[in-house]
Amino acid sequence: MAHVTYRIVEHDGGWAYQSGGTYSETFASHDDAKAAAIRAAREQKAPGENAAIEYETADGRWVTESADGHDRPITDVEG
Repeated sequence: MAHVTYRIVEHDGGWAYQSGGTYSETFASHDDAKAAAIRAAREQKAPGENAAIEYETADGRWVTESADGHDRPITDVEG
């Protein structure tokens, strides 16, 4: 199972949350950034609907798979 961590960091003159090298928008306070990160973490855990996904591999083959809408990551917020 995937694991997603949101870290609260100083960014662009304010505060943001960061995950996987990507920053959120900038917030005026640490508390605002943390509240937004907690909301994002909760949304990641919310189940969705099953769906068919289709993608092309590096060698040009097309693959169709079923994505389980209940296969959600473990999330946490640090900072």
